[in-house]
Amino acid sequence: MLIKRTHTLPALFLALALPATALAASGEDGGDNVAVGDAEVARIAPLQRPIDRFHHVIDTVTRQIRIEHRAAARKQRQEMFATVPGGVSIETLESIAACESGGDPTIVSSDGSYRGKYQFDFGTWESVGGSGDPAAAPEQEQDYRAALLYSQAGSSPWPVCG
Repeated sequence: MLIKRTHTLPALFLALALPATALAASGEDGGDNVAVGDAEVARIAPLQRPIDRFHHVIDTVTRQIRIEHRAAARKQRQEMFATVPGGVSIETLESIAACESGGDPTIVSSDGSYRGKYQFDFGTWESVGGSGDPAAAPEQEQDYRAALLYSQAGSSPWPVCG
């Protein structure tokens, strides 16, 4: 198929719609007719910068959502702890959890005796109103039960980390 060089509107439209055709139309043969098969493929490298910017925006928004989610969770815990007897602070509980489990609410000790963020044993968990496996309980419930335990017994349930 040959394309004749013209300055008509359809030829301009074709050149805009098919960039490879436009590249072929600027061939070096100087003739009026250029084969479409002689067209060069456009390079993709210039498109990389917009893609990189797009990924940067996605990463930035994702980080912001995580920050906002953590702030909302912290606010929710503060509101929940406002009603806990004994007035235990979030900072105290976070310190105990960091020492006991690294803050992981699903962790289980190597022998299976201590479970969850505050390393409850089943008896202690049940004594503060918990049921089932402490490591399977939602993190907020583990925080609440630990606050209750702290208000009843102070730091003695956590002799190393309390």
